[in-house]
Amino acid sequence: MKIAVVGTGYVGLVTGTCFAETGNNVTCIDIDKEKIDKLNSGQVTIYEPGLEKIFLRNQREERLFFTTNLAEGIKDARIIFLALPTPPGEDGSADLKYILGVASDLGKLLDDYKVIVDKSTVPVGTAEKVHAAIAKNYKGEFDVVSNPEFLREGVAVDDFLKPDRVVIGASSERAKKIMGDLYAPFVRSGNPILYMDLRSAELTKYAANSFLATKITFMNEIAQLCERLGADVDMVRRGIGSDDRIGKRFLFPGIGYGGSCFPKDVQALAKSSTEVSYEFKILNAVMDVNEKMKMHLIPKIKKYFGGNIKGKRFALWGLAFKPNTDDIREAPALYMIDALVEAGATVCAYDPEAMGNVKKLLGDKIEYGETQYDCLNQADALVIATEWNEFRTPDFLKIVKLMKNKVIFDGRNLFDTDAIRELGFYYESVGRATAVPTNGSHHK
Repeated sequence: MKIAVVGTGYVGLVTGTCFAETGNNVTCIDIDKEKIDKLNSGQVTIYEPGLEKIFLRNQREERLFFTTNLAEGIKDARIIFLALPTPPGEDGSADLKYILGVASDLGKLLDDYKVIVDKSTVPVGTAEKVHAAIAKNYKGEFDVVSNPEFLREGVAVDDFLKPDRVVIGASSERAKKIMGDLYAPFVRSGNPILYMDLRSAELTKYAANSFLATKITFMNEIAQLCERLGADVDMVRRGIGSDDRIGKRFLFPGIGYGGSCFPKDVQALAKSSTEVSYEFKILNAVMDVNEKMKMHLIPKIKKYFGGNIKGKRFALWGLAFKPNTDDIREAPALYMIDALVEAGATVCAYDPEAMGNVKKLLGDKIEYGETQYDCLNQADALVIATEWNEFRTPDFLKIVKLMKNKVIFDGRNLFDTDAIRELGFYYESVGRATAVPTNGSHHK
């Protein structure tokens, strides 16, 4: 099948590459000429484990193409996916200008039946707006379908190739058949293709992300209680996670969620609710708690240093909003950097993949280490913001030699509190007792 994907951001590039992997002929389209030139030269423009290998293979097999020309890109395509940004506006609503702009352009270019697919996360009612924008300029037959993505950054290729479900919102049997044929290779193990009306499909994506954000936030609230009541959030997490009605996933406490999906989607669903005169109280609380959690470690840090961190040097491990990605959108690390620098501290950061993106954003506002240990030299404390696997079992003897003080503030609960106390560290995490060495050896 011939497919076009408009937009080569995170969703568009993964979508196009994975459809090519099952033998389809895919052309990806973007107005960013520099990005298209990189992709055509074999350079993957995002970091996503496993993507480069299949990207290069499908380019070599001449199933995956890139262009800046919309007319050329969609010419022979049966299906056109819209994988365009829907950034939050000032009021929290999703901005549809890119999607509706392309829809309007498509109306001027279509000359036969095609299926136009909203792959971006869009508010309920968007498919109808896309249909209207195309129909203004094209009077022939076409269908608009809602097919939301459920990709987790860091495991997106697996999520796409082996989805636990595929959601298709469509109003015509013809469109359902075409979409079902396209996705058949991905659901051979029996996972369902769920057909539904357009509005339900659009709402399903927001509902899923908002529920997961709520689950994370609930656990962060429990962590706050644990700190005040002297309980251990890890024990509580295991205790409730073994109940199969609740499940083990998304119960890890930390310094809040970030990224391109959860913050934007929760905000957009709350905004959609107000537009139909409904106050979604749970989501308002989720957003409020998450904002506070991003700064959860800052008061602890300031308290440890007697209320004044001016002139202090902090090593920061982790800049991406989660491991296995270079995405720094709404990353808690950025909020902490702002607070530390504003208070007069120096920050030296390390992240395996996200430093390039942070350098573009912050420049020389902070320092950067070539390795995770480079940042530790003469640091007054180590702050951990992202749970990369390589941070889980570091060389503690090396850490001790390099740091001025044996002090760690951990926003992701990477270390065992008893073990790290025995190593002589002062260690604060989230929802667990502070580990304080009995001999006070955390001060050198």
